Amino acid sequence: MLAGLFLILGCKKAPEQLPVVDPLAFGGELDGKKVELFTLKNEQGMVVQITNFGGRVVDLWVPDREGRFTDVVLGYSTLDGYLNSNEIYYGTLVGRYGNRIGNARFTLNDSVYTLAANDGINHLHGGVKGYNDVVWDAVQSDEKTVLLSYLSPDGEEGYPGNLQVNVTYELTPDNELKIEYRATTDKPTPVNLTHHSYFNLKGAGEGDINDHVLYINAPFYTPVDGGLIPTGEIAPVDGTPFDFRTPMAIGARVNDDNEQLKYGQGYDHNWVLTTPSGPGLTLAARVVEPSTGRTMEVFTNEPAIQFYGGNFLNGKDTGKNGKVYNHRGALCLETQHFPDSPNHLEFPSVILEPGQEYYSICIYKFGVE
Repeated sequence: MLAGLFLILGCKKAPEQLPVVDPLAFGGELDGKKVELFTLKNEQGMVVQITNFGGRVVDLWVPDREGRFTDVVLGYSTLDGYLNSNEIYYGTLVGRYGNRIGNARFTLNDSVYTLAANDGINHLHGGVKGYNDVVWDAVQSDEKTVLLSYLSPDGEEGYPGNLQVNVTYELTPDNELKIEYRATTDKPTPVNLTHHSYFNLKGAGEGDINDHVLYINAPFYTPVDGGLIPTGEIAPVDGTPFDFRTPMAIGARVNDDNEQLKYGQGYDHNWVLTTPSGPGLTLAARVVEPSTGRTMEVFTNEPAIQFYGGNFLNGKDTGKNGKVYNHRGALCLETQHFPDSPNHLEFPSVILEPGQEYYSICIYKFGVE
C-alpha cells in the first residue's frame, strides 16, 4: 500500500526509502548461475537497479522538477517476469552485434559466416541467445558501480572468435548512468554493443511517449528496406520526418505518409551523428518530457544512434506495479555503429582485430527544466 502511494504521489524520500525492487525476491538461478540484482545510488537520491541476467536495468528512479522520484524504465520486479515477457529486450545489454545483419550472414576475410535468422530472414541483436539472455559474472565494487563480465565463445550464434566482454555501469554524482563497454578477441570479429532500456520520462507505464520532445544531433540517417536493413544510402534528414535537429514532439510526424515510417511502423532507424572534430563525446540526443520537466541527454563516442519509438509494444506485457506496456509507451536510444555494417564496406568498420581493444561509452544524463 505504501509503495503504491509513493508511485501515485511521487517521492522525495532518501534513496533507501524508494519502493525499489526487492533484491531477495527478484533472483533465481539460470544455466547453473545465480541471478542477482544490484542497487546503485548517488548523492542526489537517484537509484538504479541492474541484474546480471542480460545486464538489464530493472528500474531507474529520477526526480521531476518538483523533486519527486519516479521509475522511468519499463521492466519487471521478478526474474520470471523477464522470462515470460513478450518483449525480450527490456533494459538489456545487446551483443555480439546490436541491431540487424541482413540475411543473417556476412563475409570476413573471404569466409562466409552464417548467423541465426531470428528476425524473419535477418539476424537481430546477437541471435537466438544474445547477450540479453546471458547470466553475466558481476562484481559490485561500491554503491555507485557494478562490473559485468562474459566470455563469448568462438562460434556462439555463428560469430568467430572468443570475445571477452566487460561492461561497467556507474551512477555518477551528476545524475548520469554511464555505461562503458570493453572487449578483446582472439580472431577478427564484428562487435557492436549497445543498451536497450525502454524510457518513459513520465514514468514506466504512464501513457505513450508521443508528447516527449526529441532532439537528435544528426544531419543524416540510413534508410532501410522492408526488412529494416539499411539500403547503403546515407540520406539527409532535411525536409523529412527524420529531422530532429530542431526539437520536435515525437508524435508530431510519426504518422506521416512516408515510406520509411511505414517500414518501421514508426521510428526505428539509425541516425548518423555529427561527431566532434577533436577529442570528447558527442551529445547524440536530448529528450524533454514537458509535464514533469524531466530531461535525458545521451552522450557517446559512437558514430550513430538508433531511435526506436516502441512501435511493437502491444499491451500484452504487464510490468512493475501492474502497469501495462502499450503501443509507443516508451522509447529506446541505442548508441551504436550502423546496422548491417559487416555487409556494407562504405559504413564505418565494426571489425575488432586481435590485439585491439573495443571501447564504447554511452551516458544517459538526467535533469529537469
